[in-house]
Amino acid sequence: MNSYTQKGYLDSNFKIFHLVDQDMKSINFHYHNFHKILIFLSGNVTYSIEGRSYNLQSNDIVFVNAGEVHRPVVHDASPYERIIIYISKDYLNDYSQDNNDLSLCFKQAYENKSHVLRVHSFNNSKLGQITHELEDSFKSIDYANELYHNILFLEFMIQLNRASIHNGIEYIKNSSSNEKIVDILNYVNEHLTEDINIDTLANSFYLSRYYLMHSFKEETGYTIGNYITTKRLLLAKDLIASGMPITTACYECGFKNYSTFSRAYKKNFNSTPTEGLKK
Repeated sequence: MNSYTQKGYLDSNFKIFHLVDQDMKSINFHYHNFHKILIFLSGNVTYSIEGRSYNLQSNDIVFVNAGEVHRPVVHDASPYERIIIYISKDYLNDYSQDNNDLSLCFKQAYENKSHVLRVHSFNNSKLGQITHELEDSFKSIDYANELYHNILFLEFMIQLNRASIHNGIEYIKNSSSNEKIVDILNYVNEHLTEDINIDTLANSFYLSRYYLMHSFKEETGYTIGNYITTKRLLLAKDLIASGMPITTACYECGFKNYSTFSRAYKKNFNSTPTEGLKK
């Protein structure tokens, strides 16, 4: 059975990369255990996230929440250039007070049913300026550089959140997607702890079983069963990390027996739930 792959690892509060690829090989659907922001600079790329696809333009900002299944689709050999920022979930939560919620930009994207923020005149904006300063700071070995990285990153997040709520920006709609599958993905994520299977989904959304299975795999790259299992495991991992007993998390997340849960957890995270607590 196909399974989603966790890609990338983060052992700090945030990381920033400036990448350029040419003749890039196909990338499979995958997810991260941290949040991701991608600033698209150039190329001919469609970005697929949770059943929605976006044709990117220069300086589009892509938001990918931890656990969201996604991949870029590179259409030709033109250089695919982007800035990628990984952000720890815990770090972002530490700065998520009511009046200073640095995760607001992710929430705004969700409310606008979009993953892509289009900032006009990005290079002439404060956001563009601080982005370049943040990048340049990693090339320096000056006094108190780590502290300086943190200050610049916080300013970057402040400017990004300001941009997300001001005029002159837009959350772009998905360029192409199967809206039925998007609705089903939303439904699954809202009912993960309930009894969900292919037949109940097909009946609820008035689709044939075959059409549902075929369309879901075409849009996401994987089977419905695998998608549900992956999302339940990610939820269970978060619940266990927050202090919930492992067995309780297993059943709370919709698994019907512990041995199935434990095997799936180890396959996805390369450790048992108990071993995961020790990391």
